[in-house]
Amino acid sequence: MVLSELPSSEYNPFYQTYVMALGNVELIEELVRGKDELLSLLKEIPEQKLDYAYAEGKWSLAEALIHVIDTERVFQYRALCFARNDKTPLPGFDVDAYVPYSNATNRSKASLAQEYKAVRDSTIALFNSFDKEAIKRIGLASDSKMSVRALGFIISGHQAHHVRIIKERYLA
Repeated sequence: MVLSELPSSEYNPFYQTYVMALGNVELIEELVRGKDELLSLLKEIPEQKLDYAYAEGKWSLAEALIHVIDTERVFQYRALCFARNDKTPLPGFDVDAYVPYSNATNRSKASLAQEYKAVRDSTIALFNSFDKEAIKRIGLASDSKMSVRALGFIISGHQAHHVRIIKERYLA
């Protein structure tokens, strides 16, 4: 499935920035490419930089990385529910409420890389398991209709967005 096949009606306009940041990519290839990119980026980050925040009130680098992981987990769960035709409306996700409880200040670069890799490998396996019908199923999350395939592209685009911010604001 390539991004050009995804109608914008299958996701909330809020996610447009993430989706359009990708270009016309193939979903599984982009999930794999993104995994390699983030793991390579993590290798370059000095351990002491994990506590750095580029401005007052902004997340530390470790918190931003955990945010990427947490968001992928939540969106992966949504994709699973929708693909399995679960019609239960899913709640919103308050990203700022998760950060204070993320234990970011006690995390090592190695532990973040290990957790990220496990989550992304799980995402890739999940999306590889979906057939042509499942990938197009629609569910309701945060009071918005969303397809399984849109969730995959949003996962990729969300990470790409944060990788760009990390490079521009945390590592520049």
